[in-house]
Amino acid sequence: MRFPPPLPEQSAKPHCMQVIYEDNHLCVVSKPAGLATMGALPGISTALELAKKDIARRYNKPGAVYLGVVSRLDSAVSGVLVFARTSKAAARLSVQFRDQRAKKTYVAITSRPPQKQADQLECWMKRNDQRHITVPAGPQEEGAQKCSLDYQVLGEGSGQWLLQITPHTGRKHQIRAQLKHIGTPILGDHKYDSGYRFSDGIALHSLSLQLQHPVLQELFTFSSGPPASWPAWAQLLLQQHCPATPVRRQPLQD
Repeated sequence: MRFPPPLPEQSAKPHCMQVIYEDNHLCVVSKPAGLATMGALPGISTALELAKKDIARRYNKPGAVYLGVVSRLDSAVSGVLVFARTSKAAARLSVQFRDQRAKKTYVAITSRPPQKQADQLECWMKRNDQRHITVPAGPQEEGAQKCSLDYQVLGEGSGQWLLQITPHTGRKHQIRAQLKHIGTPILGDHKYDSGYRFSDGIALHSLSLQLQHPVLQELFTFSSGPPASWPAWAQLLLQQHCPATPVRRQPLQD
């Protein structure tokens, strides 16, 4: 099986995606902020639709293109997003995400520092469907789900702080809600009480995704740096702490 080389990274533009990696089973892209993964209102483009159109154009496919959604990013969030190119790959990848074997790493900029330099946050939360947000809840409340993540402060600049975040559960708006819960809302995230503007969506970016290839006995890590609109001090810190090699492959350990 031949694999195309990873395409060079470039700054995400509104409603324009960069392909990080592609083979017969996967299509991995860097999604810009402001673009829903799927399910937008009629007439509004989604990452899923754009990826299908791109594959149809590049491979001159006359019929419908299959892409399976196995994980999502909020429309305001940029970064690594994977689609499955076959139903078999979709089923296998969905199991990895469900069993929390796929590892995601995010970075965020906040206007206030957390109390600790690094910590694990665990709490119960539920969806407030009227306000379309995730809120704290008691463990016995209807709809409550346990949320868990680790964070580490990578540094600061211009009165702002850069955090690296590894979620252990995949709840909707989890990172946004948990950081707001400890008094550290993400820059530009007005839905979760940020009082500051951000030039491109919110300052939350899916930096990397590690998963087992659905067919090969290899572990893949896909990475994409944040958009060029992120401040220079944050970009420099990320280069020092989290150099983003677009594709890394390693054999599975027995």
